[in-house]
Amino acid sequence: MNHLKTFMLLAALTALFAGVGYMIGQTTGMLIALVFAGGMNLVSYWNADKIVLRMYRAQPVDESHPNAVVRTYVADVKAMAERAGMPIPKIAIIPNDQPNAFATGRNPRNAAVCATTGLLDMLTREEIRGVMAHELAHVKNRDTLVMTVTATVAGAISALANFALFFGGDRDRPGGLIGTLALMILAPMAAALVQMAISRAREYEADRVGAEIAGDPHALASALEKIEAYSKRILNPTAERNPASGQLFIINPLAGRGADNLFSTHPATGNRVRALMELAVKMGMSARASSPEPRRTVQAVPLTQPAAGHRRGPWG
Repeated sequence: MNHLKTFMLLAALTALFAGVGYMIGQTTGMLIALVFAGGMNLVSYWNADKIVLRMYRAQPVDESHPNAVVRTYVADVKAMAERAGMPIPKIAIIPNDQPNAFATGRNPRNAAVCATTGLLDMLTREEIRGVMAHELAHVKNRDTLVMTVTATVAGAISALANFALFFGGDRDRPGGLIGTLALMILAPMAAALVQMAISRAREYEADRVGAEIAGDPHALASALEKIEAYSKRILNPTAERNPASGQLFIINPLAGRGADNLFSTHPATGNRVRALMELAVKMGMSARASSPEPRRTVQAVPLTQPAAGHRRGPWG
């Protein structure tokens, strides 16, 4: 159903672009807007992993890391990737206290999955596995490609609206200037709503596939509830400075949005948990108590030597 919903929303977005494009800029305007938006998104798509990893100061890790929790995290990601029949992605940690995670990369062979140090500190091993299986599902489903196509079409619609603002569009068509002004305002809003709906559909699908990869819907459901609760109290400064990157994360890092509404890129956590519980029933798994808070006792050795007088945290 999520794949069908995504297809239908993409079809609606394409139809919106065709209709708006023809009314505002005719065929020539449509092509210019599509090339303009496509070129910008192609650059972002091709370099997304490098841009985002650098932005969040992600540190690549492997099974030789001095922290036992990190070594377990790396081993579990590799094991689940092999189980899912996909290439092993780059694995990284992000020095941030807010528990969260994301995946990026243009395809399964050029992908990276990242967990914050807060996630590794605050969740149990099973919950971390559930979260990272969700991120592997995004990679397997090629959601970066889907969202790039979506952003391209939505961007083209916005570009058409800007062209109409500067060049006036086709004022001789039915509706004239008023019709053009209405399209300039409403078309980008409609495109953004469809884009967000597609993002929510991909999150539901990644939850489903991720729960199957990890073999434990309950762990992912528990992790989602914990991440949402912590993210409302713990600031993610990089995400606050770059809010557009928030849609990458498993839970909105800007926090505080509880409703599964038209203007959210993420579904409501309660709805996601209910869907996972229904999946658990279908998989023949009974309900279980919430996992206790983990007790981390292993201290990590800094990846690089800190400068004199500078105190480093336990993650380096």
